Amino acid sequence: MKSITNTLSVFVYNLLTQAYFLGIKLAANWNDKAKLWVNGRVGVFEKMTHAIKSQRADNQQLVWMHCASLGEFEQGRTVIEALKREHPGIFVLLTFFSPSGYEIRKNYENADAVYYLPADSKSNAIQFLEAVQPDVAIFVKYEFWYHYLRQLHGRKIPSLLIAATFRPNQPFFKWYGSLHRAMLASFDKILVQDEKSLKLLLNIGFQHVQVAGDSRVDRVLEIAAKPIDLPLVKEFCGDSPVLVCGSTWPADEALLYPIFEDEKFRDWKFILAPHDVQHSHIQAIEQRLAIAYVLMSKMSSSKLKDERLLLVDNIGLLSSLYQFGTAAYVGGGFGKALHNTLEPAAYRLPLLFGPNFKKFEEACWFVGHKAAFAVSKVEELKSKLQDLSNMDFSKTASTTVAQFLQSQAGATKLVLDELAPILNNQIRVYSD
Repeated sequence: MKSITNTLSVFVYNLLTQAYFLGIKLAANWNDKAKLWVNGRVGVFEKMTHAIKSQRADNQQLVWMHCASLGEFEQGRTVIEALKREHPGIFVLLTFFSPSGYEIRKNYENADAVYYLPADSKSNAIQFLEAVQPDVAIFVKYEFWYHYLRQLHGRKIPSLLIAATFRPNQPFFKWYGSLHRAMLASFDKILVQDEKSLKLLLNIGFQHVQVAGDSRVDRVLEIAAKPIDLPLVKEFCGDSPVLVCGSTWPADEALLYPIFEDEKFRDWKFILAPHDVQHSHIQAIEQRLAIAYVLMSKMSSSKLKDERLLLVDNIGLLSSLYQFGTAAYVGGGFGKALHNTLEPAAYRLPLLFGPNFKKFEEACWFVGHKAAFAVSKVEELKSKLQDLSNMDFSKTASTTVAQFLQSQAGATKLVLDELAPILNNQIRVYSD
């Protein structure tokens, strides 16, 4: 009976995934992202096989990491970079499911080869693994492809799932989730971000699970430990409290303008780093500003004492600008994607952002523990910024941010500890 159920589950899975992939191919006729997805997989086996055969030395160990998209890559990159430092002789193959990851990171310098992952099917999984011959596979956070995972398991290739999070409404925890549970059973080790995920997996009988935290925290802490020296920005800030507004969109900026102009915050200084730094958008902001400001590209020491706002008209400095903050406003919370809250958190800053944050675990944690505050109206933002003007209130929020970082740091080392026996050719232990 169990065999029949498994066969039916795989049949339904194949039907659904084939329909999904067919839908992407049809959408490629009018959707640019779908077109990239399809075109990027044309001849991918031949390209990948040629690249690996021509670049991989005899007996060189190959680590395959798979990420769904850019966000998962950011969780995996600290592992790749640490691996390259500790095992410089390894070959790293990085694959993506989505164009939004591949197109941005296809030239990532720490990977020896970067490709789209061929669509999941038994034949594709067999062809892929025979071409790649990985020594270990690492899946990041959300990616679960049945045929790839079962082929890895059947070939006794060690496989890890890292930076994973789980929710009770996922199929793994439902009566109909036997196939999804089989995918989890294919991993030799599952490293989760939080205790909640650990308990969910333990409750359904999985023991090869460990809380490791979020590897993105390791990266932002590493960046924060060595920020770019910006003496003119330091002079601009002086001893004033500073609100750093990062990656803002027009909806965020509309909320912020009244704050900049409010006399209650005349002692504050503001750093505004919009997501869009095109000349037209910077000009539009300049026309709206009603306080003394200076463009970052035109900063000079002689004028900084009188300016109240620094308008950042270039990219690449935001993570270092947070070092000057008393608090941070993170943009994107009025759209579909709240921007990176971990970058300012790495400097222990209390956080403010728009109302659309619930898809982001760390933002939910910050809000739930009063380290961050979601605002949708000007009066709400004014109220919270006034609260943060109080040193005790601000310090409590900052301490809570630090507690989160402490709980999530160290994930990269734990992954490397799991990989060490494999890459050092020690005895491997496989799951059943």
